[in-house]
Amino acid sequence: MFERILVPLDGSKVGEAALEHVEHMVAKIAPTVKTEIILLQVLTSLTHYVIAGEASVQVPYTEKEVDYITRKAKEYLSKTAECLKGKGVSIKTKVVMGKAEEEIVKAAAELKADLIAMSTHGRSGLSRLTFGSITDKILRTASVPVLVVRAPKDTENS
Repeated sequence: MFERILVPLDGSKVGEAALEHVEHMVAKIAPTVKTEIILLQVLTSLTHYVIAGEASVQVPYTEKEVDYITRKAKEYLSKTAECLKGKGVSIKTKVVMGKAEEEIVKAAAELKADLIAMSTHGRSGLSRLTFGSITDKILRTASVPVLVVRAPKDTENS
């Protein structure tokens, strides 16, 4: 049974679509199984572009900016965790930096997760080729089951 569930979040409503399904699943197993939910956010881009006229250059964030971004990610995860409290589960949060698909699989292994529950944008065609599919990469590389929830259409622009 799923005792430790890793839920990767990106800060969007689309990313949160899996939470409802995790809550329903946990509600059914929580009385008999002690369950832990780990909310994970991967900070992927630690650079930004500075544009002057037609030229642009990629510039790394300063240490102060990275600290701010990390603090905001932790605040977001804590706020999200508050919504899950009182459901008979323990909640942990974790913020890491790197490539999302690699860090999610790595976190699942390190935290000994029994399940990765995540949502997908459901892109296809050129959009999928352009943006790639983190979910698809995780499905192919994770060593634990992956619950994939397609975000409702009304959240895709959030």
